[in-house]
Amino acid sequence: MTRIALITGGNRGLGRAAAEALADDGVDVVLTYRSHPEEADAVVADIESRGRRALALHLDVTEHASFPAFRDELLGRLTGWDRRDLDILVNNGGYEGRTPFGAIEAETVDALYAVHVRGPILLTDLLAPAIRDGGRVVFVSTGLTRYAANPLFSVYAAMKGAIEVYTTYAAKALGPRRITVNTLAPGATATDIGGGLIRDDERYRAMITANHAFGRVGEPDDIGGALRAITAESAGWITAQRIEASGGQML
Repeated sequence: MTRIALITGGNRGLGRAAAEALADDGVDVVLTYRSHPEEADAVVADIESRGRRALALHLDVTEHASFPAFRDELLGRLTGWDRRDLDILVNNGGYEGRTPFGAIEAETVDALYAVHVRGPILLTDLLAPAIRDGGRVVFVSTGLTRYAANPLFSVYAAMKGAIEVYTTYAAKALGPRRITVNTLAPGATATDIGGGLIRDDERYRAMITANHAFGRVGEPDDIGGALRAITAESAGWITAQRIEASGGQML
């Protein structure tokens, strides 16, 4: 039976890389997008060109009241696969939200909480009955929970730290069903997050790679490959772990 993955925020960046990596592993993909539907359509077309089935659905992870309707739409659309369940859930959608010390705004804290903590927890809790026994759940975190870098991202990192703790409890709750739950923590990666700072600013990138084992920042495909590894059917004995994919950053 072909496996099916749901990836939130799958229309760009790490979410797109995850979708492509899983498709190359023979997985069909449902991806969500909050905005830019044209990007989502492009990812669907790309996955289909790889010989897999794909579907894009709108979801705003901050609107938790909409989750039951989203679940119903998702399961209804999966009947096209002759399925009513998932094999893999990847909680990826998010943004970095800058919070400089001395000027932290409550609205930004609330928004970061809604996107990175409340949304993924409530969505996972709602969808858990629809994840097949022996399935995979992944929360995307950040290397910033381990190494304190730019204080602008302190609250973002704190929210990701919270979801790393939740991962262990979700793993315990879903363990009897052989569903693994892990956190994937990318290091510095060249995406458009932070305005593309890591991707586009050569001076900033050089500063990061000065103490990096591989001597370079990550690319989205590096994170996609790591996700593919921990969601593989052969990874069923890895659960409740924070898995950093940084290529040896801060060594």
